[in-house]
Amino acid sequence: MAKICQITGKKAMVGNNVSHSKTKTKRKFNVNLFRRKLYWVEEECWIDLNVSAAGLRIINKVGLDAALKEAASKGYLKA
Repeated sequence: MAKICQITGKKAMVGNNVSHSKTKTKRKFNVNLFRRKLYWVEEECWIDLNVSAAGLRIINKVGLDAALKEAASKGYLKA
């Protein structure tokens, strides 16, 4: 499973762990992802999505249909 949000397109970022002696080693900042099964009223079906916490807030704010259309137009949603 790819660690990418299907609504916002967020991916893991790369950065550094910095020790007390300022030694830097590479690390990953993963996305806060959830596997959610949501009911799409307009299509009358259930869909499975990998969404981040920010993606869930967007769905709550604008609605599932609008969020899916926006994600599809930006190319984040693979169907």
